[in-house]
Amino acid sequence: MSILNVERLSHGFGDRAIFNDVSFRLLKGEHIGLIGANGEGKSTFMNIITGKLQPDDGKVEWSKKVRVGYLDQHAVLSKGMTMRDVLKSAFQYLFDMEQEMNDMYGRMGEVSPEELEKLLEDVGTIQDTLTSQDFYLIDAKIDETARGLGLTDIGLDKDVHDLSGGQRTKVLLAKLLLEKPDILLLDEPTNYLDEQHIEWLKRYLQEYENAFILISHDIPFLNSVINLIYHMENQELNRYVGDYDHFLEVHEMKKQQLESAFKRQQQEIAELKDFVARNKASVATRNMAMSRQKKLDKMDVIELAKEKPKPQFNFIDARASSKLIFETNNLVIGYDSPLSRPLTLRMERGQKIALVGANGIGKTTLLRSILGEIPALEGSVQLGDILSIGYFQQEIKEANNNTCIDEIWNEFPSLNQFEVRAALAKCGLTTKHIESKIAVLSGGEKAKVRLCKLINRETNLLVLDEPTNHLDVDAKEELARALKAYKGSIILISHEPEFYQQVVTETWNCESWTTKVF
Repeated sequence: MSILNVERLSHGFGDRAIFNDVSFRLLKGEHIGLIGANGEGKSTFMNIITGKLQPDDGKVEWSKKVRVGYLDQHAVLSKGMTMRDVLKSAFQYLFDMEQEMNDMYGRMGEVSPEELEKLLEDVGTIQDTLTSQDFYLIDAKIDETARGLGLTDIGLDKDVHDLSGGQRTKVLLAKLLLEKPDILLLDEPTNYLDEQHIEWLKRYLQEYENAFILISHDIPFLNSVINLIYHMENQELNRYVGDYDHFLEVHEMKKQQLESAFKRQQQEIAELKDFVARNKASVATRNMAMSRQKKLDKMDVIELAKEKPKPQFNFIDARASSKLIFETNNLVIGYDSPLSRPLTLRMERGQKIALVGANGIGKTTLLRSILGEIPALEGSVQLGDILSIGYFQQEIKEANNNTCIDEIWNEFPSLNQFEVRAALAKCGLTTKHIESKIAVLSGGEKAKVRLCKLINRETNLLVLDEPTNHLDVDAKEELARALKAYKGSIILISHEPEFYQQVVTETWNCESWTTKVF
């Protein structure tokens, strides 16, 4: 049975087309991976099917009474609400039903026998629903899911306003999973999740009996939970049965078949045109030439899709720094209260270090404390000499209405427009992206603009906080290659072992320093 039907969908932003005549359907129990390069329209598609965005053309139809759950990482969490309050709100429809039932009980002493019979029948229906939906086990369900995603370690009575980006994502994800909708829509759910909780989510989705659509650039995770691929490319949406690895095989085969057919047709077109040119003037062969011309006119010409630009990240090396990069002496990091025990750390030139560990234990706070952005609660930080630092922040919250061109030009005013465009193109952005405002770009495209600023500045120390969040597969691979080739020092935060293990010379587990209890 079809849960969702999308017919002949077309949409674009300005003169930039995203979809053209796209159709899609979702059946009960299907586990779909929605894939494609940054900027191909995956999140836009999610926004259209959830009604947040109206398409230019086409039809979106959900089956009746279907409950849809969407992981929206931009959802507002009100100050004053605890994590438990947010998780309980997943069952609000059941609490509303309980209130309706209690109101019915309150009216029973004031109604006629006929009305009483009707109220008793309605109360029985509601009671059956509450029992079947495990209403009286809500607290146990909340504790189980919160434990699986590591929220109980933080404390469910903590105000949501005080959460880190990763903790906030976990709360939104836990609420969504507790709602257990008929269809889950998950847009990069593993961003900001640590390894242990990605494993928990993987097991949850493997056992999930309802349908879901998952956007993810984490290929091992994607492969482990989906059974269908929908590939978004060149304004089209194509269906493939199986996992991502199987999709790659079939997609490459189709691409080679199309290229072969294109070459054969181009050869045929050249021969027909040559025959027409040589024979159209002769009375004896004019009819044959006209026949060949008609064949040319009726031919359905094969067109090969334009190759998308692949990113090239090449960092510019500044002059070598001093041997010491930084040294901390009994450094205690935190805001109102300590996040770490006293830390005595040292980093030297040439080291490439990954900071790993659960969300909320202070990895980003440590980086910002070393850089001097946050004052230490105790102790001190000494930075080395001749440091040229490039800092990639985890997320930029401020709205940015600059175009990509203006953003780079403001940073590098000595470049001309051709050089600015070339710099952005090297990061895998098309002309349409380059001329767009940053506010309308996808998360991956925004990350590429920020990387463009980083790779065009001379550095000898890179400080990278979750640099792969939102990046597509090609961009991740290229970033790993560039960081391996980089001659300077690197300290980075990442929850993707398959990424950081290619790059770093050592790993620091921040869980061994934290004041948090695990």
